[in-house]
Amino acid sequence: MSTSNKQILQPDGWAQPRGYANGVAASGRTVFVAGQIGWNSACQFDSDDFIDQVRQTLLNIRAVLQEAGATPAHMTRMTWYLLDKKEYQARGREVGQVYREVMGAEYGVAMAAVVVAGLMEDRAKVEIEVTAVVPN
Repeated sequence: MSTSNKQILQPDGWAQPRGYANGVAASGRTVFVAGQIGWNSACQFDSDDFIDQVRQTLLNIRAVLQEAGATPAHMTRMTWYLLDKKEYQARGREVGQVYREVMGAEYGVAMAAVVVAGLMEDRAKVEIEVTAVVPN
């Protein structure tokens, strides 16, 4: 599937971001993926480990994208909701490794990370929502 529908927005003179894009313009069919958490298809948690939950969350996102005929390369926006900023920062290298393992090297995505007081599922440590645009 072509991803030529995306244009990475990088203002002149700005430092190159690491692991995300400052902005993305895209045209095509928009796909909205609801906030996904680190439980399996039966809505059960297999682990309370942060990295395991990140992996499962990304797998869940990839599965929903696939239902729309999309791939991670079509993602334009991600919002990460995190319970623990310090754990996210301390395990950032592992987060990046799992991201590349599940989503590939697609970093042309406008991302935000927000620390929250809690998530709707008590065992969830991360929730991620995604917007993707699939070429027409």
